[in-house]
Amino acid sequence: MTKKLLLLPGDGIGPEVLGQVERLLAHLTSYQGLDLTIETALFGGASIDACGQPITDAVVAQAKASDAVLLGAVGGPQWVDVARDLRPEMGLLRLRKEMDVFANLRPAICFESLADASGLKRHLVAGLDIVFVRELTGGVYFGTPRGIETLSDGSRRGFDNQVYTSHEIRRVAKVAFELARQRANKVTSLEKSNVMESGLLWRQEVTALHAEHYSDVTLEHMYADNAAMQMVRAPQQFDVLLTDNLFGDVLSDLAAACTGSIGLLPSAALGNPGTPGLYEPIHGSAPDIAGTGKANPIAAILSLEMALRWSLDELKLADRVFEAVKSALNQGARTADLGGDLSTEAMGDAILHALG
Repeated sequence: MTKKLLLLPGDGIGPEVLGQVERLLAHLTSYQGLDLTIETALFGGASIDACGQPITDAVVAQAKASDAVLLGAVGGPQWVDVARDLRPEMGLLRLRKEMDVFANLRPAICFESLADASGLKRHLVAGLDIVFVRELTGGVYFGTPRGIETLSDGSRRGFDNQVYTSHEIRRVAKVAFELARQRANKVTSLEKSNVMESGLLWRQEVTALHAEHYSDVTLEHMYADNAAMQMVRAPQQFDVLLTDNLFGDVLSDLAAACTGSIGLLPSAALGNPGTPGLYEPIHGSAPDIAGTGKANPIAAILSLEMALRWSLDELKLADRVFEAVKSALNQGARTADLGGDLSTEAMGDAILHALG
């Protein structure tokens, strides 16, 4: 059966990096037997400019009717003064929530040829292969009440609410444990149970689920601040890192520094079996280099690789795309963020050449 992929280029460098994804898709369709229907829609700031909102009901419905959704990036300085509920990022949060993609997989792999590009010493990162499983539809980004209020003395107070239920914690922890069984069989659960009630509930529920169903998997608990230190001190001690929404957002960006560039890191947001997955590079819209041809398309291309693997049932093609990226890097292909001088398109050329 023909699968359906929805592309949401978004803002900033999003259209540039997804442009290279489209080139790969054309190659895979023409020469590698990929049977796929591809649609494109407005999203983020581009949707605000055209439609007055960061994502329309029609695009949400289109996303939910697809097998996979691949987006580029959202946001930019031109939308900073837009009302918060209409900002580009709110379109992304709405899409995650309505698609119910609660488990965010963020792999951080240090390719051997890039070990010297890392901010850490080679012996710390060579061969690094870890993955964050981040809860994506709960926590402080979605908790209520939230807001900014004026107090009686005229000062103001901003507040957000960190909220988790046992169901939310257990379903994402299950994903982490199941994934660990396919890897090195170890989960490190990160929270701040020493100072946060939601963190204490997180530790209790993860511990209980482990005892009930996953005692064959090694489980360790670690405070999130200690994990930040360990990430730069000895990152290879980790395999699967299980986090809430906020800590996963912050710490997975830190892991990007271990790999050489945030322009290398893809992500997959998954829900229950049978629901479409949401895929995106984690680098953001990078407005400072938008339109210059300097953006690294690898994170977007590896996000396509994850979509092929997790949602489109194309494991062999996913392997080919991953190996093509690896081969291009081994042959010295580098964009500016990796110390090279290739343009976005030239890096796409190198990966297409390696794909054969």
